[in-house]
Amino acid sequence: MQNLLNELKDLLQQDDRLVVDGKLLKNKIIELALQLDPSLLKMLLKDASINKHFFQEVDNVMVFDKVKFQKFVSNKEFLPDSYTSFKNKIGLTIEDDYLSESKVVELSWAYKDCVLEGGQSKDDAKRDEIFWNETLAPDEIDRLFSPKVLIDCKRFNSKGEEPIVDPSNIDFKNENLILKGNNLLALHSISKRYIGNVKLIYIDPPYNTGNDSFKYNDRFNHSTWLTFMKNRLDIAQKLLSEDGSIWVSLDDSEVHYCKVLMDEIFGRENFISTIIWNSKYTVSNDAKYVSYQHENILFYAKNKERFDIGLLDRTEDHNASYRNPDNDPKGVWKSTPIHAKSGKEENNYTIDFPNGAKWTPPKGRYPRYAKQRLMEIYHEGGLYFNKNGGIDKKTYLSEVKQGVTVGSVWGYNEVGHTHANNEELAEMIGKGAFNNPKGTKLLKKIIKVGNVASKEIVLDFHLGSGTTAQAVLDYNIENDTDIKFIGIEQMDYVESVTRERMQKAMEKNGTGSYVYMELSKVNELYIKDILKATTEAELKLIWDIIKDKSFVSYRVDLKEITPEHSGFSNLNIENQKRFLLEILDKNMMYLPLSEITDLDYAISENDKIINKRFYN
Repeated sequence: MQNLLNELKDLLQQDDRLVVDGKLLKNKIIELALQLDPSLLKMLLKDASINKHFFQEVDNVMVFDKVKFQKFVSNKEFLPDSYTSFKNKIGLTIEDDYLSESKVVELSWAYKDCVLEGGQSKDDAKRDEIFWNETLAPDEIDRLFSPKVLIDCKRFNSKGEEPIVDPSNIDFKNENLILKGNNLLALHSISKRYIGNVKLIYIDPPYNTGNDSFKYNDRFNHSTWLTFMKNRLDIAQKLLSEDGSIWVSLDDSEVHYCKVLMDEIFGRENFISTIIWNSKYTVSNDAKYVSYQHENILFYAKNKERFDIGLLDRTEDHNASYRNPDNDPKGVWKSTPIHAKSGKEENNYTIDFPNGAKWTPPKGRYPRYAKQRLMEIYHEGGLYFNKNGGIDKKTYLSEVKQGVTVGSVWGYNEVGHTHANNEELAEMIGKGAFNNPKGTKLLKKIIKVGNVASKEIVLDFHLGSGTTAQAVLDYNIENDTDIKFIGIEQMDYVESVTRERMQKAMEKNGTGSYVYMELSKVNELYIKDILKATTEAELKLIWDIIKDKSFVSYRVDLKEITPEHSGFSNLNIENQKRFLLEILDKNMMYLPLSEITDLDYAISENDKIINKRFYN
């Protein structure tokens, strides 16, 4: 498949105005594009790929994006051998120019304008990831993000696996869903069905700390981690409903960078709070500098004007101060002062009540109500005159909000701590299966504050041990709701840990179910075989398979490169593995939906029906 850059170059060379001595005139191309030259636009419109990337249909009129086109052409000369225009840049920018003085800032880093697949499926996977540039390689990105074939569809309930007798009857609108596969590609695969329909997203992504005990390949360098996060947050923003919210757990290693990144993607105006979770109840005396006892949760709305935050349930402690010493028919109440700390001296007054009581604000205080309003409250029976001559307003429990506003610091006594979360999981699937999961108490509070209602969807695309999915099931039972969840996990422990936890949770509750599916692997399978190979003969066999099935990148000339080539045979086995990994087509890691009928991939009839049902 030809790169869009070369395709455009070939097209432009057909216009004599744009070529001198066989070389394209970049400035002339840009000049004509900015002038909306009719001949140039007609030529660009006729090519399907160029049309797709530089024109947008508005009310049956094709509109030319001359800014995008100018950037594309400029990149050709500026960075002819690079996939990124941020290769050597880092800092704060505004609209592609470095920040001098502005109220609007965004973060720049190496490879910001790229897509990082992030395809590891085991804790120890350290393969080199490819970066696709959004401007110079849009065709590769289109292929990468195209919907993928879904296979191995199963339904599980509290009794175990439930046979799917008729796959054409699966109602995905009313199913909980767990997908195994690369989470970036899975997000794009589900986007057509769920875009704009997810009420709440919670993720606990890699923290980029180098902590080997964490169940991800957590060794991204800083720029790569930011690219990894940006790619996923971009599509997450589109999946959220207008009244939805997103919550991202991080420690101090990357949270401040992620805050600026999320300001850019979700809008700074939609930031709600950084929740501080007191995650540890002890201090580690062996800490070199500070013993961290907290984690951060970045909390954004998709559209703050549309988002209604949920209130927490009132407890007996919240209501304990409400009493009824005078048998007031309006019910229990508590005393609140009728004076305040702030005000203006000219607004002070003395008031004589009909019952003979007299009131003047204490020294240094000011009336909370206007004189007329305070008298109205008196006649409504809303004042309490105590034996010591004090006067307070009655605040009735029936008049206050039937819930409690959430605070920004969440204590471990309320939402659990790391040790308790480990114990929670260990009781279900045994110790040592997964380190430091989040707890269901924390997730249930997030669901409550996120104001998620029945039939609305909670998404976690770093599902891990399955805490979010279990929390949804538990929350439904405790609150008589029917919230749905979607969980995405690419690590292999999804079967031994995540699904096992879900099974135990459904057995405990006596209810609940979900559908499990996987993205159909293609080159991902050969990567595993390459990494496991121990002899040159095994690698030769793998080479023959991937060559015959055309799973090699289109950039590789198979006639010029063979295992028998002297350069290959002189490599040690580790470099032979590296070579084979490099030449695989990274866009064929998973099978595109467009290839579902190809007999080479042997997709079953049931799977074809399920894909049609899901992607309909």
